[in-house]
Amino acid sequence: MEQKLTLILKSLVTGFIGAIIFGALGTIAYYLNFSEVSHATFIIRSIFDGEWTTGILAELISLMVLGFIGVIPALIYYLVLKRSNGVTPGLLYGMVLWAIPFILLNPLFEYVPSLYSMDSDTIVTTVCQFILYGVFVGYTISYEYHGERIEQKISQNS
Repeated sequence: MEQKLTLILKSLVTGFIGAIIFGALGTIAYYLNFSEVSHATFIIRSIFDGEWTTGILAELISLMVLGFIGVIPALIYYLVLKRSNGVTPGLLYGMVLWAIPFILLNPLFEYVPSLYSMDSDTIVTTVCQFILYGVFVGYTISYEYHGERIEQKISQNS
């Protein structure tokens, strides 16, 4: 029971850290004009109005919020896909995660352009960002899961 709890906690930390890392890369991509969508656009501007929502403070707050939101996909991956092997499940998972805010929930975010009005740089950049997050979370959780299984087999045989 203790090992399962440890793996769950590792999964949650992985989701949090991964969301902050790849969210920061997304913020950098936004400021370098690779993407016309920032995290503040999704998170802060959807809730608050004001000039402060366009600055770096909004981006930093959004990154922290994004870290906490990133725990949810990591938990779902742990519950559903932890037994999977390789990079492909994480890659596909990242693509599904991208589709949620950009296609499924897009009408909720008035500052995010629709898929058909986004430029190709934004689409490619954000898809790659979500794929990297999915692979990071997926591969890390699966690696930890399989590593614990191997340790259990070794300890049973000893």
